[in-house]
Amino acid sequence: MLIDRRTTVDYRFQIARRYLASRREVSLISIITGISTVGVTLGVASLIVVLSVMNGFYDVVRDVLVSLDPHVRVVSAQGEGVANVDSLLRVARETRHVTAAAPYVEGKALLMSDNTGDANRVVRVRGVEASMMEGAAPTMAMGRFDLSRNADGVPGVVLNQRLGQRAGLVPAGRTQSSTAVGLLSAPAVERTLTNIFGSPPVRRFEVRGLFQSQGTSKGQRVFVSLAEAQQLFRTEGRVTGVELRLDNLERAAGVKAALQRKLGTDRYTVQTWYDLQRSLYDVMQLEKWGASAILGLIVIVAAFNIVGSLTMVVIEKRADVGALQAMGVSRGDVRRIFLLEGALIGALGTGLGLVLGLGLAFLQQHYGLVPMAQAESFLIDAYPVSVQALDVVLIAVVSFGLCVLAALYPAVRAAAIEPARAVHLDG
Repeated sequence: MLIDRRTTVDYRFQIARRYLASRREVSLISIITGISTVGVTLGVASLIVVLSVMNGFYDVVRDVLVSLDPHVRVVSAQGEGVANVDSLLRVARETRHVTAAAPYVEGKALLMSDNTGDANRVVRVRGVEASMMEGAAPTMAMGRFDLSRNADGVPGVVLNQRLGQRAGLVPAGRTQSSTAVGLLSAPAVERTLTNIFGSPPVRRFEVRGLFQSQGTSKGQRVFVSLAEAQQLFRTEGRVTGVELRLDNLERAAGVKAALQRKLGTDRYTVQTWYDLQRSLYDVMQLEKWGASAILGLIVIVAAFNIVGSLTMVVIEKRADVGALQAMGVSRGDVRRIFLLEGALIGALGTGLGLVLGLGLAFLQQHYGLVPMAQAESFLIDAYPVSVQALDVVLIAVVSFGLCVLAALYPAVRAAAIEPARAVHLDG
């Protein structure tokens, strides 16, 4: 007798569903099955919520760092600076996805001031072209981002807000005049040591603005014009490198590969925003997957419960299994029935976990249900959330797969039941 395949699949499903949900009385098996389903639900929801929060923190830290770091940076491979700046800028601007390219000079110098505040400290000086900083300039807390010379020929400097407050440095306002600072570079100190009768050549700057301090950024950074930085560090005709801004941050790796092919590896080194802070980003990624592995134990424990639950179902229903085999149901179909029951538990638990986890993530993202402790010390007032589709799919597939895998042993054991022996023992 020929049996339609759709009919076969339907009776497998009906039997599996009946074994799972149609028990008239509450038994130990149904309790264990319910615990397994709840375990899968909680495991999936916990993974989604925790990974979404860690993704949110990752995005916050990345955005803060990239607000001052470039998307892509090109420097000399020998570390001696870049001389042919115009040709390098032309190659960079012709590269796809590059929206802006600008040279920069960077080095360390001693910041000095006449104020009694804590101003004499080593800072990292960055020389940039202010006209090319549009869209990439830091957010100002006081004053303006102005690096040009004033009427007296004194160039401007922009400092980190935290540094300015500690040193008592403020830009010009309606009721106060701006403060002045001096910068003494390492080349200037070296020159002084070779000329013991000369005074240190300190370059004077006028404080024009204070940019907002970011919790994860270097607090000792100051901006001056590119020309002033070249004179300060004695790198006339050369720059430290070229910084690029892209239309999409995630295309940095592709732009890096394209530039490296054009420029070669012997003369230039191309770095992405990830390369510039690789150790920090690697640690955050390691924490993310470490937390995933720990929370994944919840799903694994639930899967072990599924093994016990379905094994007890096999023992309880061995007479029914023997009767089905006596009626012509093959061992393969018996195995598939119990695999399908494991799949039903996995689908129910995973589905409920997805709804619960995504719902909590949505509420936190839009309503900030869980605030940050001591939020005034952070850039955000609630735990950030960023749901990534790849994480959700991976969690759902792995959780469902573990549930099906957990049903494999009970399914094999059910298929090994001898019909005559099962019916005889039941009688």
